[in-house]
Amino acid sequence: MPHDTIADLLLARCGDGRPGLLTRDRSWTWDEVVQESAARADWARKLRADGPFHIGVLLDNEPEYVFWLGAAALAGAAVVGINPTRRGAELAREVRHTDCQVIVTDPAGAALLDGLDIGVERDRFLVVGTPEYAAGLAAHTDAPRPVRTPGVTAATRMLLLLTSGTTGASKAAICSQGRLAALGASNSAKYDITREDTCYCPMPLFHGNALMALWAPALTAGAAIALTRKFSASGFLPDVRHFGATYFTYVGKAIGYVLARPETGQDADNRLTHAFGTEASPEDADRFLRRFGCRLVEGYGSSEGSGMLKRDPEVPTGALGTPARPGVRIVHPRTRETCPPAELDSYGRVRNPEQAVGEIVDTEGAARFEGYYNNDAANAERVRHGWYWTGDLGYVDRAGYFYFAGRSGDWIRVDGENTSALLTERVLRRHRGVVAAGVFGVPDPRSGDQVMAAVEIAEGTRFEDLDLPAFLARQEDLGSKGVPRFVRVSYALPTTGSNKLRKKEMQLEGWRTDDPVYRWAGRGGPVYTLMTDDEKAALRGEFLATGRGRFLP
Repeated sequence: MPHDTIADLLLARCGDGRPGLLTRDRSWTWDEVVQESAARADWARKLRADGPFHIGVLLDNEPEYVFWLGAAALAGAAVVGINPTRRGAELAREVRHTDCQVIVTDPAGAALLDGLDIGVERDRFLVVGTPEYAAGLAAHTDAPRPVRTPGVTAATRMLLLLTSGTTGASKAAICSQGRLAALGASNSAKYDITREDTCYCPMPLFHGNALMALWAPALTAGAAIALTRKFSASGFLPDVRHFGATYFTYVGKAIGYVLARPETGQDADNRLTHAFGTEASPEDADRFLRRFGCRLVEGYGSSEGSGMLKRDPEVPTGALGTPARPGVRIVHPRTRETCPPAELDSYGRVRNPEQAVGEIVDTEGAARFEGYYNNDAANAERVRHGWYWTGDLGYVDRAGYFYFAGRSGDWIRVDGENTSALLTERVLRRHRGVVAAGVFGVPDPRSGDQVMAAVEIAEGTRFEDLDLPAFLARQEDLGSKGVPRFVRVSYALPTTGSNKLRKKEMQLEGWRTDDPVYRWAGRGGPVYTLMTDDEKAALRGEFLATGRGRFLP
């Protein structure tokens, strides 16, 4: 039966003796998960104060995180997933902005928060693994049978999801119990998650990927959830085999790390059947299927608005699907006119980007957008003219299939022509020596932009080992305007806590980064040479000499 709230979904699992939560150390039935959640819900009710009922959780993927998600649902609180990769002022700003009444963390998380002005007194910290935590929990383990707090409805706030900050400062997206319960139902059906599945969760529980595409669907279906504290490329296959996992969620960079591991010839010896995620290239998806026997299902969505597109069995390679409702379309941001279909060449490149590439919008989605917490400016940016604007670019082919074309700013103006950063990224990620790649525009000293790439390579690999010019020359779908003029090389590119590249940060640094940067300055085929400090100073001088100093990266 469908349920309107996460609280009701949990209560429906009372008495369920099937495995609900698995770690390397022990397991809990679904009934035990509900009982653990109920004890913490009773504790949370006792701690509630005036104001928004927000509980900050700063933990890795461990059972306590799952129990507190359930506790919040039953108590009518909202979980604020705090990103453990944040530090200092940035961390303090995010926690303080979300008005937490209580912080659930461990000694490592408490140390991160030590000395920061987050608006929560230390006596409101529940520090997992300490005697005080154990004593506090013990006082509530004999709570009456699990119940939800009176007044909990579908509109009750369930999550504040701090956006990853790949393109700017983080915002706290609101997700209600009703929306999350609806996503649990729709995603369990869309990704074919059943009671027989074991859902492996390597992505962080503070992020929408794990919550909306794994935790909520598994709860809906009664599937088991297998937890690992953090994603590990070396631990991925051993974990999958240990738990007998059949499904998992991912981001593209994590898939790149797994594929960079040495093949053994026995990699397909596992129970995985399919996975859901974003930003894996078609080539990586093919390699993953051949190597592990597992199909990667690419989707489109965000913490703010999900379910805009639906997939069907005939979806072409690289396409996201077709609109799930009539108001979803691609428009020119300035005119709001619907973009015409893309004209694709034999390689699938858009031949008319000026006309076909626009922003993905939902003209009927304003009412479904639940907003950002305490951020009117960000809400106004998302909802304009009564429409919901995603901030993502896309195009549609003549058959009506939607394609992702990057985030705002992912189309780069080179020599008067638009070129796709996303296409260049996908090309670079085909290279077996490239673990991850991000592409963005940097200003040209005279006009327009130039293409810059940041590539992550494995320890022990040199840039020269990639033989990048020869590799790029073999990629028939890469136009000359998309070939990078600058290549930043790193063994660990900056990422968010959910393993997405911090492209905005890298774009702002440009070629001024401390990582080695190789430049192709001439004509003809690319020839890359390592930039020296003197060459960087000379390039800066070109900007100043042409009056474009304000455009310096």
